[in-house]
Amino acid sequence: MGTIERVVVAGASLAGLRAVKTLREEGYSGEISLVGAEPHLPYNRPPLSKSVLTGDDDVALPGGDDLDVRWLGGRRAVRLDTRARTVGLDDGTELPYDGLVIATGARPRRLPDEQMSLRGVHVLRTIDDAKALREALAEGAERVVVIGGGFIGGEVASTLRSQGRQVTVVDAGRVPMAGAIGRQAGRWLAGHHARHGVELVSGVRVVALTGEGGRVRAVRLSDGRAVPADLVVVGMGVVPNTEWLDGSGVRVDDGVVTGAELFAEGVSGVVAAGDVARWPHGLFDGELVRVEHWANANEQGAVAARNLLRGVGEAERFEAVPTLGTRVHGTRVQWAGFPRLANESGLVSGDIDEGKFALAFTREGVLVGAVAVDLPKEMIRLRKAIAARERLSVTI
Repeated sequence: MGTIERVVVAGASLAGLRAVKTLREEGYSGEISLVGAEPHLPYNRPPLSKSVLTGDDDVALPGGDDLDVRWLGGRRAVRLDTRARTVGLDDGTELPYDGLVIATGARPRRLPDEQMSLRGVHVLRTIDDAKALREALAEGAERVVVIGGGFIGGEVASTLRSQGRQVTVVDAGRVPMAGAIGRQAGRWLAGHHARHGVELVSGVRVVALTGEGGRVRAVRLSDGRAVPADLVVVGMGVVPNTEWLDGSGVRVDDGVVTGAELFAEGVSGVVAAGDVARWPHGLFDGELVRVEHWANANEQGAVAARNLLRGVGEAERFEAVPTLGTRVHGTRVQWAGFPRLANESGLVSGDIDEGKFALAFTREGVLVGAVAVDLPKEMIRLRKAIAARERLSVTI
């Protein structure tokens, strides 16, 4: 693509930071402009649903405060002109580029504005969100309803139960996180929540929030029930931040669609990484996948930056096996690959009733996913087996 003298990194979370660090480590000495929608320097997001809610504000990322870049914090990319090779910001600034890293991440799904505007209704994505939620909890909220039983919802429920609060999780699925960890592990997780005092309301949708005096008081459900609430945390997943790419020629479909080397489809000189990227994974028959997790953002940011410097001809394919994890009520839950792609699954280690087990997921006999609960060594073994495309006989 020619000489790269100016790189714009749009997005200053982990993927963007990793891209910046990798560019410098690879010997790139040209100009880097790092655009961050938040005014804060890059920071670590996993603690937001855990330690930050209990009073620990340490979210520092290694190297996050030592950036050899033009820092443009508190500004947002709003348009991309791939012909002129410029990124337009919300303050009118136009940034020329020879190479662009799209790492704009994702934002939380929200309820209608009139419901989100009620006092006591929160989302959790940024450090400011976490601090606002913590302050609201400090005002004495005892009855908390978490909408969504996924990754963030489960961690928030776990943290708040450790504080002795009454927590209800409302989840549209029959069991929590079934799409990520499968039905068997999802049923175990439902019981795990119950054993730790969380009321899990499954298989229903939230119809509306009701308030009094501008403050939320209850969550109305599709089955007619109304769950009392002093505070509501909306954890219904996220939406990739791609609107600013409209009309740019970049292909967007539930994220920025890239090739296996992370170059954005439809344009040149542009790569994508992190929660916003959707790419064909070679280990899973080229299935287009998008992964919302810090580990993927970290690895992908580095590969995207290296490939940008090398160019298409010398680029490496991104085929890391995604490995995700969380802690819920003190128990470590990990999953690797894509269990949702499987047509068979089965127990390969441990005992589900004892809360210490591993499950394998196969498609046409080939291992495509794994889940482990409090068995980290087994997860390492299974992840390697997924990367090697091992065959395994399991039964549902």
